[in-house]
Amino acid sequence: MSDTLEFNDIYQEVKGSWNDGRLRFSKQTVVYKSSKTGKVDSISVPELSQALWRRVCLGHGIKLCTSTGHVYKYDGFKDTDFEKISEYFKANYKVELTEKDMCVKGWNWGTAKFNGPLLSFEVSDSPVFEIPLASVSQCATGKNEVTVEFHQNDDTEVSLMEVRFYVPPTTGDEGADPVEAFAQNVLSKADVIQATGDAVCIFRELQCLTPRGRYDIRIYPTFLHLHGKTFDYKIPYTTVLRLFLLPHKDQRQMFFVISLDPPIKQGQTRYHFLILLFSKEEDINLTLNMSEEEVERRFEGKLNKNMSGSLYEMVSRVMKALVNRKITVPGNFQGHSGAQCITCSYKASSGLLYPLERGFIYVHKPPVHLRFEEISCVNFARGTTTTRSFDFEIETKQGNQYTFSSIEREEYGKLFDFVNAKKLSIKNRGFKEKKGMKASDDMYSDSDDDQHDAYLERMKQEGKIREEANDSDDSEAGSDESFNPGEEDDDIAEEYDSKASASESSGDDADSEEEKKKKPSKKAKIVKEKKPRKKEKKMKDSSAPKRPMSAYMLWLNSSRERIKAENPGISVTEISKKAGEMWKQLSKDKKEEWEGKAEEAKKEYERAMKEYRESGGGTSGSSKKERKKGGKSEKKKKKKPGAGREREKERPAGNDSFKSREFISSEESSSESDRGKGRKRKGSDVEEEAVSTPPSSEESGSD
Repeated sequence: MSDTLEFNDIYQEVKGSWNDGRLRFSKQTVVYKSSKTGKVDSISVPELSQALWRRVCLGHGIKLCTSTGHVYKYDGFKDTDFEKISEYFKANYKVELTEKDMCVKGWNWGTAKFNGPLLSFEVSDSPVFEIPLASVSQCATGKNEVTVEFHQNDDTEVSLMEVRFYVPPTTGDEGADPVEAFAQNVLSKADVIQATGDAVCIFRELQCLTPRGRYDIRIYPTFLHLHGKTFDYKIPYTTVLRLFLLPHKDQRQMFFVISLDPPIKQGQTRYHFLILLFSKEEDINLTLNMSEEEVERRFEGKLNKNMSGSLYEMVSRVMKALVNRKITVPGNFQGHSGAQCITCSYKASSGLLYPLERGFIYVHKPPVHLRFEEISCVNFARGTTTTRSFDFEIETKQGNQYTFSSIEREEYGKLFDFVNAKKLSIKNRGFKEKKGMKASDDMYSDSDDDQHDAYLERMKQEGKIREEANDSDDSEAGSDESFNPGEEDDDIAEEYDSKASASESSGDDADSEEEKKKKPSKKAKIVKEKKPRKKEKKMKDSSAPKRPMSAYMLWLNSSRERIKAENPGISVTEISKKAGEMWKQLSKDKKEEWEGKAEEAKKEYERAMKEYRESGGGTSGSSKKERKKGGKSEKKKKKKPGAGREREKERPAGNDSFKSREFISSEESSSESDRGKGRKRKGSDVEEEAVSTPPSSEESGSD
């Protein structure tokens, strides 16, 4: 037989609700740990006096009684566990595990017996039900009746409010009222707080964050009394789970946190934590309202009758001695600023998150305490509003999620190392290790380098190919940047007039001089301002080769159907996002393979483009643009006053299309203009027209 026996999913009844946990039998102790609160009940083996095996609502249960008068009940065992536990008890505890059945007759007439902290109602020496007297909040008496009221538990859907016992009159001892005797037996063990006697000590006007306000704290032997201007709270020491002493980030204040279960109530509000705020500089001289012998006997050297020191030290020292629980302080964690906490926000309020040796605690609104045992996993997430901060998410085994947001990214490395050292499950650990365990500056930089953007890469690739195509077109066909189809009529006319006057020889007439002098300052301004603002809209040729795709786009086209099959019902945008993540996680060899395919596609495109241009592709588009430009310039020159004779000369010349000045080199324009003038100059009228007409128009007309 093993030295220990362990059972999971064992239930303990606490004020009408079943709390699950783990029960372990060892040779020295019986230990039960609640999964909900983490509270540990430890029973020393020598104190065990009785062990009963009973059939209860959740299967089978064990009732353990101690010599000190305490009773512990645990349910949830299987029928087959009886032999195993019974043999273990005989071998190690020298206590026999006996079976005792409950009475199920349904009778309401029987005998009430007080067995330590339990009130047992029995019929024919078999218990019908048992009432833990610690759950009693009040006891009232009538003529022949006793009413027992109970504390309410917020965790239960249905709560028992009260039970009434009819006590018949007896003719026994004279002067002894059976009703009063029954009530006194109940009140002697009931959890009814009565402020009788003097307080051990009083702390005046302490600042309390939850519940908010300033309270006088009166320390009694069995409970704590908070006395404020509006509300009073009485807190039994049995409801205190843990004590925390936490330094503020400013190093000038201290938090003293008292964890409570069940919580204190005010209307519908529940306070699971009592948080006091102290200044480190505030001192106090404290005298206990007890004799030195009584202090020594009761507290065994933990407290003295006269004490002095910082206020927070005195309060924590007194509470530790009375509650008999350890005070939890922050461990070895140190943040980026050297503090033992991290500034963050939970829900709508800003507060401080303290990484402890066995959990996390957040103060103060609302306070949250999470033990490592109940944490399923944690997650480091990018901040929703800015990359200067990140979020720390904690998921519990019960399915609850707590998000602490707006944490400075400088804290990331310290927090990650702490979580990793505590061996907590991290959701995005693989991503973190893949990045080479980079610091927060790499993971939370302002750029999006750590997240693949398929659309951005595609746009960059197409822009690069477009620039290369533009460069090759410009080298073959020349530049036509000064042609702006959106310009106003007068601007284009002046541009052509200026070109004509600038290209004419020194033998031009007075009319050309007048054309040059018209608005000379506006000519240069128009070209400079409108050139970068408006670009030529290229005509697409359906027979031209298609541009090659990037390595990512080639991979995406081959993987799209597989992504759809693995993720049924996924949308188009989600496909892009999923593909970006998959591409980012693709191995280097795979990426090189697709990059090689993209390079081959690019070479094939360049070869096809070369053949396309050699076969005359692309020239038709330029001729269409030239004709379009020529037509526009003619229409706009018609609107210019004094151009009637030019229009009459141009019509019989059959000027279907012409080349703009920008498409003609300087040598060609000068030679063509000389030849045009030689042919046209036959009279004074013809000579005047040749001077005022742009040489580009003459060339296209002669062609």
